[in-house]
Amino acid sequence: MFIQTESTPNPATLKFLPGQNVLEAGTADFPSAEAAEHSPLAKRIFGTGSVEGVFFGTDFVTVTKSDDVEWDHIKPGILGAIMEHYQSGQPVMAADHAPATGHAEHTGEDAEIVGQIKELLDTRVRPAVAQDGGDITFHGFDRGVVYLHMQGACAGCPSSTLTLKMGIENLLRHYIPEVVEVRPVAA
Repeated sequence: MFIQTESTPNPATLKFLPGQNVLEAGTADFPSAEAAEHSPLAKRIFGTGSVEGVFFGTDFVTVTKSDDVEWDHIKPGILGAIMEHYQSGQPVMAADHAPATGHAEHTGEDAEIVGQIKELLDTRVRPAVAQDGGDITFHGFDRGVVYLHMQGACAGCPSSTLTLKMGIENLLRHYIPEVVEVRPVAA
């Protein structure tokens, strides 16, 4: 098994490509070791030490390290943990725990606008963000403000504010006049 790695715009996050499916669909975010209880793979990666977050996409694993350690010191252990997991035959996620599908539900008078926002996120934003090892999902819409949840490499990325304001906010405002601002929300 050959696992490729790619850097992301977030220097604390590295993208691991195991060359096979990680999740069939959706994403899974583990912002702490405690959150990883339903994933044998995430538990194994946290067990290597100095890991602060793990995120799964369909064909990648994104790992965020603590600031006090260099990638050269922990990357071999993470590669080993991913390889051991796939050789073990264990599932990535426990059978009773499904990956997240993405966006929060929204009903009410703004349902049509929210539908347009989700469509633009799914077609224009999320594929590009997945290339960088992260995901951005809809969290809410209130009085012209779109609230988005940033995961994986996007969470805590130094360029995430610029991505939100200059990229996503401009895109949404261009296509949907009701949108006046985009803000991130905490997990």
